[in-house]
Amino acid sequence: MMEVTQESPLMLAYTLQELLGHDTVQVELIPEKKGLFLKHVEYEVSSQFFKSSVYRRYNDFVMFQEMLLQKYPYRMVPALPPKRMLGADREFIESRRRALKRFINLVSRHPSFWDDVLVNMFLSYNGQDIQNKMRDSIRGVGDEYITSNLAAQAKDFLPADIQVQFAASRELIRNIFNSFYKLRDRAERMAARAIDNATDLLGFGKELSALGSDSTPLPSWASRTHSSWGALKQALKGLSVEFALLADKAAQQGRLEEIDVVEKLNLFLDLLQSYKDLCERHEKGVLHKHQKALHKYSLMKKQMMSATVQNKETESVEQLESRIVEQENAIIVMELRNYFSLFCLHQETQLIHIYLPLTSHILGAFVNSQIQGHKEMNQVWNDLKPKLNCLFVGSSSLSTPPLSPEERHFFSR
Repeated sequence: MMEVTQESPLMLAYTLQELLGHDTVQVELIPEKKGLFLKHVEYEVSSQFFKSSVYRRYNDFVMFQEMLLQKYPYRMVPALPPKRMLGADREFIESRRRALKRFINLVSRHPSFWDDVLVNMFLSYNGQDIQNKMRDSIRGVGDEYITSNLAAQAKDFLPADIQVQFAASRELIRNIFNSFYKLRDRAERMAARAIDNATDLLGFGKELSALGSDSTPLPSWASRTHSSWGALKQALKGLSVEFALLADKAAQQGRLEEIDVVEKLNLFLDLLQSYKDLCERHEKGVLHKHQKALHKYSLMKKQMMSATVQNKETESVEQLESRIVEQENAIIVMELRNYFSLFCLHQETQLIHIYLPLTSHILGAFVNSQIQGHKEMNQVWNDLKPKLNCLFVGSSSLSTPPLSPEERHFFSR
C-alpha cells in the first residue's frame, strides 16, 4: 500500500470557502405557467458560475438526478423532494422550491461534478427538450469507474485499514446527522414561534384599536364621574400602530431564522443524508455483487472438481473451465470496482468534514438573527413606552403603572 500524503489523488485539498464560492444557484418560481389541462410549476434556475438563466420543471430535475446517479454511483448525489400529484398548496410548492435550490447548489459545488457535461447542460442549456439532450450526453459513456484514470490504481492509494476507517466515519456521520436533525427541528420551532408571535402582536394591537374605536355611548352617571374614558380610548386606538410595527419586526425575525438558520441546517442535512445513501449503495451494490460473484465462483470450482473426479466428457469440462475463467475475470472487475467505490467513499467522507465548519456559519447566523430581532423590537417597545403616559389619568407624575409589591421585589433583585 502507498502511504497517503497530501500529494495523493485520494486527498481533497479544498476549503469550505472554495466549495461555497465555486457557484451559487438561485431557483425561483415562475408564476402562472399552465399546461393544456393541468397547471404546472416551472422554475428559473440561475447560475453565477455559468452566468446563465434557464427554465426547468420538476421532472427535469428528476431526470438530471437519475443520470447523475447512473454516471456517479460512488459519489454523493443528493435526493430530491417528493413529487405531489394533487392539491399542491403554496406552502408545499415553496418548500419544494427551497429543496430544489439546496439540491442544485450541493451538486454544482461538488468537485467531481464541476466539469461534468450534464451539470453544464442542466445549468446553461437554453434549447428545447433538455431531457433528451441530457440522455444523449451520457449515452455510451459509462460510469465514473469506466472513465476514471485512477480506477485500476484505486487500491494502491487506499490506507490498509480502509474498512475500519469507513465503519468509524459512517458511525460518526450518523451521530452528526441525528444531532443536526434535532437542531433543525428546534430552529424550525423557534422560527415558527416568531411568526406566531407576530400574529399575536398584530391581533393584540387590533383589539386595542377595536376597544378604542368602540362607539357605545356611556351612561350619563359614568360620563359625569369618569370623564377620562374618551381620552383613554383615543390613546388605545393609537397604540395599534406600534403593535403592528412590533408584529412586522417579529415576522422579519422569523423569516430571517428560516432563511439564515433553518435553510443552512437543511442544506447540511441534505448533504449528510446523501452520504448515508451512498454508504447504503456501496453495501447493497458493488460490495454485495462482489460477494455474490465470489459465492458463484466457489460453486463453479466445486462443480469443476466434481466433474474431474467423475471423468465427465472433455467438452463439458472445457465449457466449465471457460465459465470459471469468465467468472474470475468478473471477480477481478468487481474487486476493482469495490476498491474504486471505497476510494470515492474516502473522498466523500473528506468532503463532509470540509463542510463541517458550516456549523459556525449556522450558529453565527442564529446569534445575529436573535441580536438583530431583539434590538429592533426593543427599540419599538421603548418608543411605545412614553405613549402610555396618557393612559394613567390622575397620576400624571407616573410614566408607568405603579408596581405591585411582588413586582418591586422582582425588579430590585
